[in-house]
Order: sequence, then C-alpha cells, then structure tokens
Amino acid sequence: MSAAEKKVVKLISAEGFEFVVDYDAACVSNTIKNMLNSQGSFIENEQGEIRFPEITTPVMEVVCKYFYYKLRYANTASKSIPEFKVAPEMALELLMAANYLDT
Repeated sequence: MSAAEKKVVKLISAEGFEFVVDYDAACVSNTIKNMLNSQGSFIENEQGEIRFPEITTPVMEVVCKYFYYKLRYANTASKSIPEFKVAPEMALELLMAANYLDT
C-alpha cells in the first residue's frame, strides 16, 4: 500500500480540534474500530471521521500519541519498552477516555 493509499481517520475533540491519524493507529481503540467497521452506512464509516464531544483536546492528543505508542510496541519482544508517561493531573480524564475507547 503506497503512502497515497494509506487510510486515515479524523478524530474530532470536544472543542472541534481535528486529529488525523492512521487507520491502524485509530483501530488500537476497539470502540473506534467497531465504529469504522460496522455494517450499514454510518457517517463515521463513510466520512472516516468521528466526533468525541466528551473528550477534550489535550486528552485526545495524549490518546492519539498512545495509539501510535501501542501500535509501535504491541508485539515487541524487547524488554526495553519505554514508559508511556502521563501527567498526574490528566490521569483521571485519560482513564475515562481509555475506558470509553476500550483502549
């Protein structure tokens, strides 16, 4: 698959900020994966964009970074996987977003 053919997904935060991520990275979230692969003609599937009115922009940014982190290290046999650091003041919001996104 060439770079031009690579599928991307647009994730839109509560404030309307748009995060464009690779389809594979977005599918780290089982919720997003199910939305994009569901049967029928749902707008998320057709337009490749999903709105998250309950997830703020700073939280969505960390979530997107985590998607790439998880994709990068998911099947790594190495014991030197770097820690994914989370600011303590964001921990609760990130936990709620991770729970909702099934990540």
